[in-house]
Amino acid sequence: MRSSRDGRRRGRPVLRQRVAQSGAAHRPGPVRGLAIDLGSSGARAWVPGRGLVGGGPAGWEDHAGRPVRRGRIVDAASCAGLLGRLADTALGEHRQDSVIVLSHPVLAGREHRTLAGELLAALGASGALVLNSASAVAASAGLGSGPVLVVDMGAELTEVALLVDGRVVDARQADAGLSDLEPRSLPAGLVRSVLDMITSMWREDQHGAVRGALRRGPVLTGGGALRHDVTDLIAGCLGAPVRIAPDPSTAVVRGAALILDSVPARAGTGAVSLRPVRLR
Repeated sequence: MRSSRDGRRRGRPVLRQRVAQSGAAHRPGPVRGLAIDLGSSGARAWVPGRGLVGGGPAGWEDHAGRPVRRGRIVDAASCAGLLGRLADTALGEHRQDSVIVLSHPVLAGREHRTLAGELLAALGASGALVLNSASAVAASAGLGSGPVLVVDMGAELTEVALLVDGRVVDARQADAGLSDLEPRSLPAGLVRSVLDMITSMWREDQHGAVRGALRRGPVLTGGGALRHDVTDLIAGCLGAPVRIAPDPSTAVVRGAALILDSVPARAGTGAVSLRPVRLR
């Protein structure tokens, strides 16, 4: 497994949401929309008020043909088709009064985020939101204030993100996950990568946020959070309690749906815009 020192790390742009200021008429109630988590092992879609409307690795059994690898879109045409089918299922053909949100890894590059935004725009919704997955997990766990460590252990990507009052201030990423490890070495290898990333963040933390987040207990999500041998080993090595995100396999898409549900509905186009924020 590659260590956090080999992968991408802090200083990359992270996208935060805000409601665009416009003269459009304001409608009461939550926005009509769709939240999508497009992961390396499959896609999940959630509609506020309805729940999960699509999910799992259906059609992605051929690993060589998957449109997302290591958290990055590698086949735009296949992704466009997948997103279109999810939008048809959740919203139907009429999408002019809806907003679609798509999650991305915290340290996803500019090319990935730009492509994701273009694919969303092509769906014809009135607004599109590209949201980092750590913020979505924090929202699903109800952790909006104070320091929070989110540890996301996925099929092909492992990320640790530090949030303070809902804002990502530091992050580490390893381009390896559950599918890269031999079954016998999986717990030790995965935990070693997570601890390396947390240690690296600790050494560079000048304000005690990492220590505060560890006192609260890191939030574990992704497929690795479903394995007791992994979570128990992380807790033992850290000497701190850990919190398992409720239903770790859907934590990202549920959190994205909660954030989507809080966006006020607006008539017309351009309902939601994006504001780039850089990690400190």
